[in-house]
Amino acid sequence: MRLRSLFLMAVLGATAFAQARANETLTVYTHPSFAAEWGPGPAVKAAFEQQCDCTLQYVVLDSGGDILQRLRLEGASSQADVVLGLDTATMETARQTGLLAPHQVSLAALELPVAWRDELFVPYDWGYFAFVYDTEQLPNPPTSLDELIGAPDDLKIIIQDPRTSTPGLGLLLWMRSVYGDQAGEKWQALKSKILTTTKSWSDGYFSLFMNGEAPMILSYSTSPAYHMAIDKTDRYQAAAFEEGHYLQVEVAALVASSRHKALARRFLAFMLTPEFQREIPLKNVMYPAIDLGDELPDVFDRLIQPSQTLYLDPATVAEHRKAWLEEWLEAMSR
Repeated sequence: MRLRSLFLMAVLGATAFAQARANETLTVYTHPSFAAEWGPGPAVKAAFEQQCDCTLQYVVLDSGGDILQRLRLEGASSQADVVLGLDTATMETARQTGLLAPHQVSLAALELPVAWRDELFVPYDWGYFAFVYDTEQLPNPPTSLDELIGAPDDLKIIIQDPRTSTPGLGLLLWMRSVYGDQAGEKWQALKSKILTTTKSWSDGYFSLFMNGEAPMILSYSTSPAYHMAIDKTDRYQAAAFEEGHYLQVEVAALVASSRHKALARRFLAFMLTPEFQREIPLKNVMYPAIDLGDELPDVFDRLIQPSQTLYLDPATVAEHRKAWLEEWLEAMSR
């Protein structure tokens, strides 16, 4: 009788443990373009839940900058298990918070334009910042930053705020990597071409650019892939700039205060599998972080190929970011 009771207790305990694990909820802080119904988030959620026997929950914040700000404000009390949507311009600042933990994920499968051995951040996609233009409004776009800056003032562009938008910050770093200490002067010269500076990429792209408010917008070299594959149009293209294009690598990381670290690390490892990566090209409209072979859509063969990859070390960005933002603000206010 005693043995039977012990056996039943063991079975019930194992069942309760299994149910507890099955009921685990992994909370991922991310941004709208990932979690939207047209983004990779829904398919990623379905694929991961199918193999983890858990619930994947997204908390959607406005941008990568907002993800970092929310994490800093919440500190060790954050409900996040994973943050997804930081990038090479913000990750060093995130590292310095001390709120992240090593991912313990093999990075052997990565295919990036730069070497990657970081113990905190797992890349999930990458791309180049570029100015996308409407060929019907602007059949002959500028072919360099110099040409854009020196263009007549009736050429209007849309950019994003580097304080709130990762592409906006990307342009700040692009300008700095090309012009160095002359970046402030170049910003002043570019100012007259800027129709508006939006808080986020989506505010400018969908609400303004796609409605014909300006013929050119700061975006990505991969943006035309979506229009060619989904909209079936070649109307929107990226201008290839002679100086090269600035690289962005988007990353995710484990939050140190997570109560589901094993599950979070499993998700981070899942990001580097074909099940996750095949959702990236046409849903996040970026290059996948691993080699997808024949699964990479053919339209990616028709994208511009930068003559040079521009990239500043994340530690350098973290060190000078505040000063470079102040330089931009001063140029925009003159």
